[in-house]
Parts: sequence; C-alpha cells; structure tokens
Amino acid sequence: MPKKTGTNGKEIYEATARGKFKKEEITPVVGDFVEIEVTDEENKKAVIHTILERKVYVKRPKLANITQIVFVVSSKDPKPDLLMLDKQLAFAEYLRIKSLIVLNKTDLDDKRDFKEIKEIYEKIGYPVIETEAKNQKGIEELKQKLKNNVNAFSGNSGVGKSTLINGIFEKDMTLEGEISQRNKRGKNTTTSIKLYQIDKDTYIADTPGFSTFSIEEIESRNLAEYFIEFKEKIKGCEFVGCTHIKEENCGIKEAITKGEISKDRYERFCKIYQQLKEREEKKKW
Repeated sequence: MPKKTGTNGKEIYEATARGKFKKEEITPVVGDFVEIEVTDEENKKAVIHTILERKVYVKRPKLANITQIVFVVSSKDPKPDLLMLDKQLAFAEYLRIKSLIVLNKTDLDDKRDFKEIKEIYEKIGYPVIETEAKNQKGIEELKQKLKNNVNAFSGNSGVGKSTLINGIFEKDMTLEGEISQRNKRGKNTTTSIKLYQIDKDTYIADTPGFSTFSIEEIESRNLAEYFIEFKEKIKGCEFVGCTHIKEENCGIKEAITKGEISKDRYERFCKIYQQLKEREEKKKW
C-alpha cells in the first residue's frame, strides 16, 4: 500500500521519483504533496509514485503549494530594489497568493527612508513589517504573520533572508548571503531550496537569490490587473484595452494626478510593462 508522509507525520523518508515522471515531463518539487511506497523501512528509503494536484506552481525557483510569499527588502546595503519588489508583488497577485513585505536592516537607514516605502505599500493594502534581523527586532511579529502558511522567502542576495530565518529558529539553519564591502552587491551563498517546519501547518521555504526571477507568464496587456491599486481605476479608462502608457483619458493616470496612486510605483509599472512587451516581441521572431 502506498504510504503518505511528511514533516507533520512521525517518520521522514528519503524518496526518489519513479522514472515514469520523466515520460510525463513532471518532476517533484519543494512543497509538493506526494504518495510514496516504502522500499526499505530500516534505512527509511522510498519512491514517489504519485504527485498530487498542485494548487500553486512557481516555475523559477521551482516551488509548489505555497500560500504566502515573504518579500524581504533591505533598507540599506544593498539599497531597496523596489522594481524587483513590484515585479514579485504582481506575480503573487497573478498566482493568487498572499504577500507580506519585510523591511529589514532598518537600523542601518539613518535617514529613515524606509518609512516612506512602508507608507506607500501599506496604503495599497500590503502588510509591512520592520525588522532588524541581527538584533532580533521584529522577529516575533514576523512569526505571527507566518502562521498557518507555507511561506516562501524571496529577496535579492544580501537582504538578510537567511538571518531572518535563523532568527525565527534561533539557530543557524541556512548559509548567510554576504555583502561585498567593495561594490555593495550581494554574494549568494545559498545553493538550494529547503523547506522547514516552524509549527503545525506552518512552513518556510528558503530559496536562493532571485537573480533569475521572471514574471514572463504575465502578458503585458494584463499587467495592470496585478497592481492591486490600479484595478478600480482601470474602469475610468476611455478606451478598452488601454495600456495606461501613452493613452489620454486614462483612469490610472488621472488617479496619479489626484495623489491616489504613487507616481513612483506607476513609473516602475511602465518599466515592467516595457520589459514584458519586449520579451513578447522577441518571441514572435
């Protein structure tokens, strides 16, 4: 009889996938629910013979069934990458999963610029937590937000993802991404995705830096639907299929003039739109 198991169960098995999955062009990934057949009880060996239906699947990095993405942004060293953050938030909306923004290293931001970032995203409707991972500040609040979710931690190298996870577990669970003092660029030392259990029904997936992060599954013409503060404003556009870039009488542009939408976030939307559009054009050739 096939046996189901996992980190909620009493036993952990080292399992390999059956060869049939190669023919079906499917591979088990972190977060999958599977059925296994035990082949060696003494040494806890098994084979995976069924991958259950996925509610969510992320192609890169490969993850399944996550319910919340924790977007870690460094307040300083490296500087906040809000273009990357907006790409990731749009992708989370596309996947229909929850987002949580963590502003880390707030103690390094002498000018307190992170407060403006927090205000922008909280106004939109995203929860934002301030943390100082190395000083354990904000860790308890973060733990509460992680409950009853399969959480994926996302963020560029050097933002402090690993330090946050180590703080949650109060021990060294991951390799720390280092910051080069010469060029202030993150050096990613984490090499694989790992899934850790915090509590019952609560997990953390630690992922490598998103240097290859891509949202190409989103079509440029649909991008505005995944900027949550744009949704209602689209109704004010004069033309069906408005791209919100060059058109006049655009509901989104009007909202910007009224201060209802952040101009900076709109400008990042335009950059992401152009990137998607250029990729689509290349595919035609």
